[in-house]
Amino acid sequence: MSIASLRREYMGESLNESDVAADPFVQFQRWFDEALRAGLPMPNAMTLATATAGGMPSARIVLLKGIDHGGFVFFTNYRSRKGRELAENPRAALLFHWTELEREVRIEGGIEKVTATESDDYFASRPLGSRHAAIASPQSEPVANRGVLEQKFAAAATTCGDTPKRPAHWGGYRLRPASVEFWQGRPNRLHDRLLYSRDGERWTLGRLAP
Repeated sequence: MSIASLRREYMGESLNESDVAADPFVQFQRWFDEALRAGLPMPNAMTLATATAGGMPSARIVLLKGIDHGGFVFFTNYRSRKGRELAENPRAALLFHWTELEREVRIEGGIEKVTATESDDYFASRPLGSRHAAIASPQSEPVANRGVLEQKFAAAATTCGDTPKRPAHWGGYRLRPASVEFWQGRPNRLHDRLLYSRDGERWTLGRLAP
């Protein structure tokens, strides 16, 4: 079978302007709750797209860890490639793709770091091994082999023990959206696309062609 022949017919329910919330955060929470009830694997997995100051893009999967203070929160190593790119160009895009529900959510906006207290609180809630790994791993940097990483991990576990302190180079980001698009798959590729655009403190809602 050729790649070009791979396709599926979308049979999703309709997405109408009259049925969605006026606030995109409320609408996102509705869809996220439905993804949870549907038992989707890792419904908080999202693609994070960043770009250098010169416009070279990159993308990877990260996990949503909160929706608060008007933004979408995730955590990472500030010295990683994504961290370096966000320092150069503090704008990003998020994409949730829920195949089983034939839905996507696209979010674009500016990025800021969360407070040190927020990062400390989340870091302390992580499994101990994940905390040791965050301390040990020089994320996105070349390493000679797997053994080097395992040695660094063992050293962090020995040195930091059961109460490791959050390293200064690890913490959270909050994306404050300028736009949020909800996509619902429909038959014949006539998909529903509803776009919320920020207008000062308000949101405007419009429809995009598929």
